[in-house]
Amino acid sequence: MPQYHQLGQLPPKRHTQFRKPDGSLYAEELVSTHGFSNVYSLIYHCHPPTMIKELGEPWSVEPKLAFKRSLKHQSFEGFHVEPKDDFIESRVPVLVNDDLYITLAAPRKSMSDYFYKNADADEVIFIHEGSGKMKSIYGSLSFRYGDYIVIPRGTIYQLEFDGPDNRLFIVESFSAVETCKRYRNTYGQLEEHSPYCERDIRRPVDLKTYDLTGDFKILIRKQGLIYPYIYATHPFDAIGWDGNHYPWILSIHDFEPLTGRVHLPPPIHQTFEAHNYVICSFVPRLYDYHPQAIVVPYNHSNVDSDEVLYYVDGDFMSRKSVTRGMITLHPAGIPHGPHPGTVERSIGKKETHELAVMVDTFRPLWVTEEAVRIMNPDYFRSWLS
Repeated sequence: MPQYHQLGQLPPKRHTQFRKPDGSLYAEELVSTHGFSNVYSLIYHCHPPTMIKELGEPWSVEPKLAFKRSLKHQSFEGFHVEPKDDFIESRVPVLVNDDLYITLAAPRKSMSDYFYKNADADEVIFIHEGSGKMKSIYGSLSFRYGDYIVIPRGTIYQLEFDGPDNRLFIVESFSAVETCKRYRNTYGQLEEHSPYCERDIRRPVDLKTYDLTGDFKILIRKQGLIYPYIYATHPFDAIGWDGNHYPWILSIHDFEPLTGRVHLPPPIHQTFEAHNYVICSFVPRLYDYHPQAIVVPYNHSNVDSDEVLYYVDGDFMSRKSVTRGMITLHPAGIPHGPHPGTVERSIGKKETHELAVMVDTFRPLWVTEEAVRIMNPDYFRSWLS
């Protein structure tokens, strides 16, 4: 989790009177996780955050499954997902289970006339192409190529893009997304061996208070449905807030790789953890330096986890015919490994310039109908030649 942060005006003590210049009270809100026993923030609103004017009919955005059971290596052309103007409509879930959804999106336009809240899941939005600003009640975060935007569930936000060409790789997590426990000391501080530190984490800035009444459209996602709400007050009406529960950004370019004399396994790339899965970052790094080292990964039987790789940029040392935005799925129960010829070609090379995001899940992933449309049907044969 990120460290304590605060913006704006706050009373000297929580749960006490905090008055506006006209003498009326600001409305205090506790945003908490695990009931009242985990990370939280306190927000001070100009208006109570409960003023709902209308509630429209919900509609389903639940993934449509093509199949749940498969023992076949798969690959998908992520950039074949068609761009759409609207952010919500552009989101295409491709691999899902009860712990997370892996989603692709190519929105062309900013969220200018509505706000969005995922009430079910934390979101990790990886910016493959595009730049812009994420706005919330906590302030704003500027994002760019290579950023992981970590958005805790229940956060109302807007994405403002600088242009129409945007590609996003999104993990929707039904458990909290956290920094890795093995990187933290007992006080929650990132330790010296961590591949990133607190200086690399970007926190919200530029808190703006929107003390406005009117009609404000908020789309709330809950249990596979989108509920359209009309609030009577602007959702970003905070005069101040403090705590540990807020959106933040870590750039993949700030992840410092670990290397060794011989090849080190994928856990060295771990970036985030959650219940039943991890997220890892493959970044440019020096190769292994034993004089007889084979620097590409060895063959691996992942008997208890599905492995997903999202290829961002550069040449991936162990694979052939990789395209930008490609996703590979190597399911538990069958070995995978380097493509033919890549082992010999790698010997003697000093470094790699690959960039990729990996998601390892400890329960099987299910393939959606949308994923089938961008599937490479013969990928499982790619080890033959």
